[in-house]
Amino acid sequence: MLYFYPEDFGAAGDGITNDRSALQAAIDKAEENGGGTVVLTSGKTYYSDSIRLKKGVELHIQKGSVLKATSDIDGYFRPCSFINDKTNTLIGNPVTGKPSFCFIYGFEADGCSITGEGLIDANGHSFVERKDKYYVTGNFYPRPTVIYIEKSNHISFKGITITDAPFWTLHPAGCNDVLISEIRILNDLDVANSDGIDPDHCSNVRILGCHIECADDCICLKTSKGNAEYGPCENIIIADCTLVSTSAAIKIGTEGVGDFRNVIVDNCVISRSNRGLSIQIRDGGNVENVSYSNCIIETRRFCPDWWGTAEPIVITTFNRDENTKSGHIKNIRFFNITCKGENGVLIHGNRDNYIEDVTFERVSVTLTKTSKWDCGLYDLRPCLEYGVEKSKNSGFFLRYAENVTIEKSSVRWGNVCDDYAFALDSENCPGLQLIRFDGKDAR
Repeated sequence: MLYFYPEDFGAAGDGITNDRSALQAAIDKAEENGGGTVVLTSGKTYYSDSIRLKKGVELHIQKGSVLKATSDIDGYFRPCSFINDKTNTLIGNPVTGKPSFCFIYGFEADGCSITGEGLIDANGHSFVERKDKYYVTGNFYPRPTVIYIEKSNHISFKGITITDAPFWTLHPAGCNDVLISEIRILNDLDVANSDGIDPDHCSNVRILGCHIECADDCICLKTSKGNAEYGPCENIIIADCTLVSTSAAIKIGTEGVGDFRNVIVDNCVISRSNRGLSIQIRDGGNVENVSYSNCIIETRRFCPDWWGTAEPIVITTFNRDENTKSGHIKNIRFFNITCKGENGVLIHGNRDNYIEDVTFERVSVTLTKTSKWDCGLYDLRPCLEYGVEKSKNSGFFLRYAENVTIEKSSVRWGNVCDDYAFALDSENCPGLQLIRFDGKDAR
């Protein structure tokens, strides 16, 4: 393995000098030699404009080393300028999933990786402004994505810590064989859209042993419109993670023009989150064969600015708008899940699109009031027909779902509020089966 040091190309590593040219020269030299490791040395801070990761290059950030993103938006790459040879052309918006700006970028960078125990400081507070005491949003859109790797295979992210993202943190798109292992993402819990990991039209993805704290979603599978040229999001394993989120800790959707299938989530602990496990389909993509097991979920409301009303488990499919028919959800399984929080399980299809074949086995749900925010609500956003709807909270709230089985599961009550109601509240649920279900109403 060949090693390359930015200092040999003129890097200062003093946290003040812009080291982008030296960093990029080291990466380019590694690629020219058929691959190699670019080492950021412990004890140094490399302040930089955007850099482009290349095929076969490992960016190794040693423990005690910092790679800090520029605070100047003019220093950020526009990914389309590489793909289409167009400069100063902005593409993408907060919905398409195709970023206009990114800090670390790779395209057709097979075998690239980012490793080490060092820190990537995304300098996100240079791009946000406070809305209220609970919520920070951008002073322009779109804010920079921290790491965006597109159309690249056999890529890895191991051991690093990323902090202070202004927008999505780690976004692989159209990639096959993605390993994300033992990384930390530590974003402020009031910065909107600072998702943790967003695999987008990716296949054969393993997200293992990570700790993520962020506003919006910790881990969110997407099939975005901006990357619709790529295939489905499939063959995904998420395991052994600890997660804190102001939206959903682990989510499928809402950006979903393509299909999602063959997803396993196991051995995860979700705490202090606005939602736990969520499938939100609003576009034409379908979801099938998803298994959740051995998870502990603790939810509470953050504030009304965030999607969700403390539902530990959510499965919904609604049309995004008059021109968009939502996809179908089927064959979803929950096994050995412990839920404790301010709301219960929500399953809600629609009259033209029933959710099918959902199994809950050994799922315990405890509702207990802990925050100052209102109960008696279910958040069905974003969609054409619904918003945040008033309804009594129940252990299981089921609408337009076919062949749901609840087996060896329970509902309990802690601090009861006036808007807590039933162990099970179901309508339009043909084929519903209760097998050794243990639950009483709140009063």
